[in-house]
Amino acid sequence: MALLDSLPRHLFSSRGWGLLAAGAVSLLCAQVMGRRDLLALGVLLLVLPLVSLAGIRVVKPRFRVYREFSPSTVETDSVTTVRLAVARTGLGTGRVIMEERLPPRFGESPAFRFPARSASGGTSRYEYHLRSGKRGQFTIGPVTAEFTDPFGLSLHRHSIDDGDTLTVTPAAVELPSTGLAGARGNDGITATRTRANPSDDDVMTREYRHGDPMRRVHWPATARHGALMVRQEESVTTPEATVILDHRFGAHSSGYGSVFGSQADDGSDLVTSDTFEWAVTAAMSVGAHLAELNYTLRFLDAAGEPAFQRSSSAPEPDNDLYSGAAGIQSIAESLAAIQLTGPHHARREHDTGRREHAGSADSAQTVFDDRLMDKLAAHRMRGPVLALLGKISLAEARALAPAAGYAANAFAVLITDKPAECHDLLEALRLGGWRAVAVEASTSLPAAWTYFDEGDAALWTAAADVRRGAEVGR
Repeated sequence: MALLDSLPRHLFSSRGWGLLAAGAVSLLCAQVMGRRDLLALGVLLLVLPLVSLAGIRVVKPRFRVYREFSPSTVETDSVTTVRLAVARTGLGTGRVIMEERLPPRFGESPAFRFPARSASGGTSRYEYHLRSGKRGQFTIGPVTAEFTDPFGLSLHRHSIDDGDTLTVTPAAVELPSTGLAGARGNDGITATRTRANPSDDDVMTREYRHGDPMRRVHWPATARHGALMVRQEESVTTPEATVILDHRFGAHSSGYGSVFGSQADDGSDLVTSDTFEWAVTAAMSVGAHLAELNYTLRFLDAAGEPAFQRSSSAPEPDNDLYSGAAGIQSIAESLAAIQLTGPHHARREHDTGRREHAGSADSAQTVFDDRLMDKLAAHRMRGPVLALLGKISLAEARALAPAAGYAANAFAVLITDKPAECHDLLEALRLGGWRAVAVEASTSLPAAWTYFDEGDAALWTAAADVRRGAEVGR
């Protein structure tokens, strides 16, 4: 038995190897004893496994696989249910052992027999669960099947489908309620007339109707008409929030060891770092938080381009505006496979000779320039701007500083390995009107969010004064 266990298992079963061994012994005995009947028996025992092996490779059983994820996209550390339906579309075979191939991070690949005991209508159904602690897109499958001939002598394994992609999105962290969103009306709506600030002579009025609140009564018009008049419903506009997500490789890599790829670990090919993962989680969390307040969200990168333009998981890579539940879902999917871009090199130990990752064209790209300023100016004062930055240079901080003048509130977070060395960067941003802080990747996101409210009040007041001064000067 030990000898049989040491033989290759992908060609013959134990029974097949036993017949081959018996055939070889028969041929040897026929040679020694001169017996023709042993010769015939030996040939038969050798031919049977070989013929079955050839047959099972020529006449391959055919199957159809249906795979469904529930939910179709899953957040990190949440469970998705995988449902498989396997149906035979060709000729029947002996027993079939199937296995669903999984990336190593999901653990052991599940194996099952076809047909299942509960099979109905020729279709067998199976179900299992997956959980991932990291975001990304992962290929689930293919299903591989190990076939045997009707006599159970030979084996053959091959894939019966191509697999499907599971998208794991970053999970939003619940943020505490603060005053960071700025002034809003009911349900997050900002009245157009509040921004336009017309005079009383411009106010449209109509006759009072039952149920109109008395606070809407327009007394000058009432006096002129001799009847109770109320202000017309004001036109409203949904406030907008802009998130600037800096995903440049150089901004999130203070050294070789701070950037990691996950290809060898789980089959994905994301280039990321601890600081960038913090920024991705922050972008998801802030987006979800502001969406609950009925904000329309705009996501830009450091160059003023759509932030998800280079994300392989983005449903609409060229889109930068999102709203409602569908918008949040699109943001989550776009963040699933976003990675650091710009010129960089693959890991030396494992990736020698591999191509450089996408984004090398960014080497000549300028950031925080007129393109970004024009995007912000086109939506001036409609809501807050939040910049999620890596380690930027002092020149870049000074270039970004004036952008605060286009926002109702401007917040900047520098995620870096050494926050203590960012004093000059923070000062440059604050002089432009930003509320700016520097944090480490280990900093709690809710703590960083509330720091803007709990920080130095004098600094925030000065920042607001700078923005007002900039607005008056335009």
